[in-house]
Amino acid sequence: MDFSPIRLITFDCYGTLIDWETGMLAALRPLFAREGVKVTDMQLWEHYGEIEAELESGPYLAYREVLAQAAQELGRRLGAKISEQDGRSFAQSLTSWEPFADTVAGLQALAQRFRLGIISNIDDDLFAETRKKLGVEFAQVVTAQQAQSYKPSLKNFQEMMVRTGLKKNEILHAGQSVYHDVVPANVLGIRNVWVNRPSVRPGAGAAKPAVAKPTFEVSSVAELAKLLLS
Repeated sequence: MDFSPIRLITFDCYGTLIDWETGMLAALRPLFAREGVKVTDMQLWEHYGEIEAELESGPYLAYREVLAQAAQELGRRLGAKISEQDGRSFAQSLTSWEPFADTVAGLQALAQRFRLGIISNIDDDLFAETRKKLGVEFAQVVTAQQAQSYKPSLKNFQEMMVRTGLKKNEILHAGQSVYHDVVPANVLGIRNVWVNRPSVRPGAGAAKPAVAKPTFEVSSVAELAKLLLS
């Protein structure tokens, strides 16, 4: 493929650049262990992906609230008492979630040739903490808070195009979630890369599962950099 028209690579953040499964498990596991409830990672992600999608498809809520309510509902479904304070603590834990080992070097390599952007289902203040860990400057960041909607809404992607003034063929979008990223990018005709990170729940991870054909598939940002820069 000819990548010469690409001016901007937009990234999903959590699950793609940030290891959200490890971060979430570190915060959720103690809540279930405290209650003596044994659940598998697969059970957690199957329910979490469904719960989060339901919350994000309703009236707009701050992502902190989405996380807090999702944790409480997860407890209700799986038999653990998770309080409002537990939910708030789970939401705050996002600021401690770390990048995948290949993320920073991959982004820095790509930044030598392309402008980089973020389209993320996140609050501005939470992303401000994550941004410090990513090691590059982003030409544009579109959060759910700014768009007042959550991917897979097309609005979040359209907002990026409006802000940058770029044409569809000048943007490449990369994301871990087929549901949140590949599906809407395909609808809009934006070329996209499915960053299919390894997971105990292959193909979906902690997100709602979906079926769509990406333009490309890689397993890491490092592999994406190799694809685009070779």
